[in-house]
Amino acid sequence: MSSVAADLPESHWWCVHGLSSLLSSPEYEIDNFDRLPDSILIVIFNRIGDVKVLGRCFVVCRRFQALVPLVDNVVVRVDCVISEDPSLSSSSSSSSAISGSISSDKTRGVFSHFARFVFGGIVRPFYALGQILSVPSKRVSSANSASSSSSSEVSHHSPTEVLKNFKELRRLRIELPAGELGVDEGVLLKWKADFGSTLDSCVILGAASVLSSKSANANPAHDLCVGEDNGCIPESFYMNGGLKLRVVWTISSLIAASARHFLLQPIISDHETLDFLDLIDADGQGVLTMDRWQLQDLRVRPVSASGSSQRTLVPALSMRLWYAPLLEIPGGLVLKGATLVAIRPSEESQKEVVGGCSVGEPLDLSWVSNALEEPYRTAAKMLVKRRTYCLEMNSF
Repeated sequence: MSSVAADLPESHWWCVHGLSSLLSSPEYEIDNFDRLPDSILIVIFNRIGDVKVLGRCFVVCRRFQALVPLVDNVVVRVDCVISEDPSLSSSSSSSSAISGSISSDKTRGVFSHFARFVFGGIVRPFYALGQILSVPSKRVSSANSASSSSSSEVSHHSPTEVLKNFKELRRLRIELPAGELGVDEGVLLKWKADFGSTLDSCVILGAASVLSSKSANANPAHDLCVGEDNGCIPESFYMNGGLKLRVVWTISSLIAASARHFLLQPIISDHETLDFLDLIDADGQGVLTMDRWQLQDLRVRPVSASGSSQRTLVPALSMRLWYAPLLEIPGGLVLKGATLVAIRPSEESQKEVVGGCSVGEPLDLSWVSNALEEPYRTAAKMLVKRRTYCLEMNSF
């Protein structure tokens, strides 16, 4: 029991250690933890959430083994991704060298890192998830070296394998080890996408750099940018590659989101009780969310794959873009070249009014700012008050 409690956050320590100590007393020969009803244990397991710790709880006793699969709130934190293809495994050393070269060469920009991610494996199995609720697909063991190999034993699991024994799953959060898009140091890039059977909406916030208010005010270029800011995109934005970079950010974020969505199909199919699903990354770069109705939409309408790519087909899109040369936000931060892009399928945007692009019902942009967390939510609210630029993008 102590090994399980050791993995818990300090705020959850009472779940296993403190509660067990409270219920146990010397005059009793039995563990009074057993006196807790099943419903209380399930509440505790739901507070734990982490699939690794739940896997350890699963092997404590037969009672836990019966109750852990009833947990409805699970968090899967991915350590890293590996290839399921043996041919790729055989050349792991060379691929590692290539990956290291790409990650160290920042001058190659967004697309080099993005290509490494999309073709390198978000759809591949997850690696090193610890002891979990499924039979390992590979184990390294030997009769002659059992003691030495037991400590280095490695199991490979796909997300579907990790979660297959959970029968009442309602809330699921999967956390990738890092964002897919390797942007240059100092660049801000945040995105959030909502999916049903295809993309419902996507919001992207980017900035060429993030400065402190003091450093921005001390820079002579600050006054120049403020003086040129008349609410419109300056001519220099088109000439110095600023627009091209924003297009790269937008396309890269959309493909990363559609690749994540493609990965989730078998999990959603296997868990009909699932109501909410989030796929995030530890860097906080991108978030993919699906609610109950979007999950049901995916179950009813099959996903359309984008050609031979391992990602969901992105429909024709209508986009709105807002730009500010300098944008000061709460927390003493200044976003240089702040850009906000709001995206919806073209068929969903036909009746919306965007900066005089069309005539119809009043435009509600609350979904744009609500997609982001503070302080970037405030940044989005400030940007949508500026001049809007409308763009269209074909399906890809």
